[in-house]
Parts: sequence; structure tokens; C-alpha cells
Amino acid sequence: MRAVLFLAAASLGRGAAFNLPGLTNIFQPPAPTSAAGGGKKLASEESQLLAAISNTGNGKDADLATQARVLSLVRKMETASPPSPTLLSNVDEAKSMLDGDWYLQYTAPSEIDVDSEGDDKWVAVDAAEGDANIETRQFGTAGSVSGGGIPVDASSDPALQSFDIDNSRVTNKIMAGIGQVTVGGGFRQSSKVPLRAVVGFDTAKIALNVGPTIDISFLFDIRAAIKGTFDAGWLEVTYISDNLRIGRGNKGSLFILTREKDVNV
Repeated sequence: MRAVLFLAAASLGRGAAFNLPGLTNIFQPPAPTSAAGGGKKLASEESQLLAAISNTGNGKDADLATQARVLSLVRKMETASPPSPTLLSNVDEAKSMLDGDWYLQYTAPSEIDVDSEGDDKWVAVDAAEGDANIETRQFGTAGSVSGGGIPVDASSDPALQSFDIDNSRVTNKIMAGIGQVTVGGGFRQSSKVPLRAVVGFDTAKIALNVGPTIDISFLFDIRAAIKGTFDAGWLEVTYISDNLRIGRGNKGSLFILTREKDVNV
């Protein structure tokens, strides 16, 4: 069962289970601010990145050249200004930087056929998380998200991801053709990688456009009983500022999120 934080989110897809109308996503980048972590001001890089992912349908319509440019910019930002290693362990820091709502603006594989990152490409450390045995089979698609094994096309409407630091929970919401899909669960800091949040999904609901809300949370109970743990995926924060967050997922996906949804016009 695929599960991401976008975690997505992490675990993204052409041919998703629920397809939204093929609207053109005209993303208007917000004014970037300085990054946390390394303390370097990367306003120019943030602007370039947001411009690069605009009009790509959350990554679904990005060609290889665009994907390569995005990966190159992302890697530059990750190495120039990594987040504070205590982002997930310091409550005050987490509330200041991570807590609250984020909108998924771009998702695509962390690796592509074009060698855009060279020897400096991002590599996950202990991706299976030891005994948690988290699935790491590459999702390999763009413009979609998969939360707890429910794939949804996110190319027309940004998915919402909310971190609740006080209760150590993360919730993903996205509109699908049949209604709103909500997937959530508790998260903990990885003992392997300080900036990695390991998620155990326990809630899944589909609020139908016409009809009742369908609760399919029991699927996670069954999965946990078989596997011996609710741990299902992880999201590693590799860059964060007041307005923008970059993450990498256990399924080899790249996620770019912003604080503002930014209205499509």
C-alpha cells in the first residue's frame, strides 16, 4: 500500500485513480523570503524555482528540460541552506517554521533520465527506516499524490498538507473528481535522519460530492496488523523558509510546497 506525506505527502501519477478536469495550472509565485537553516538569503533561487514550476500542472506537464532545471535549483538550495537539524525535535522551532497549512505546487521524481545533478544528487539514507521496513519502490510519476495508497491527480488543484505540531499529526486533503479525499496520521522524528518525519496513517475519508462521507480508515488497521506497525511512509524536509518548503519522500518523490495556495487565473 503506497503511503506518502507529499506526503505526500511519500509517497506521485499519470493515470491516477481519481482524475480532476484538465485545467491549466497558472501558478503565481509568492514573494519569497530568506530561508531558515543555514541562514543564507536565497530569495533569488526561490523566485527562479517558483518561476520554473509555474504552468506545469503541479509537475504533470513538466518536460525533461524543466524537470532537470527544477532538480538543479532544488539541489543548489538544499546544499546552500539546509534546515536546522532540530527542526523536528525543537517544538518552538517546529511551530515557527513547519506548523500549519502548506499547498503542494509541484511533485515529480527525484531522479530523471537526464543527468542534471551529477555526483551531487540527493540520496536517501536508510530509506526503509530499519525495522519499520517502509516501502521504497519508486513511484516515478509526476503531478499526483498518493496518501495511504489512494492515488489522486493533483495537477489542477494544489493538495493541502497540514502539520499539527502540538498533536504530532499530519493531514493531507485534496479534491478528487468524486469529492474530497482526506488522509492523516501521527508522525514521529526518525531515529535515523533528524529531518525525516515518519508517518503512520490511521485516517482515510472520502467526502463525496453527492452523498455521505465514506470512512475507510479500517484499511490502515488491517495493514498495520499485517505489517506490525502503522509506519507507512516518510517525508524529509530538505529546505524550508517562511514561504516555501522542499521535501523528499520514501518513494523517491520531490515535493515543493508553499504557504499560500495562489489562485489560478
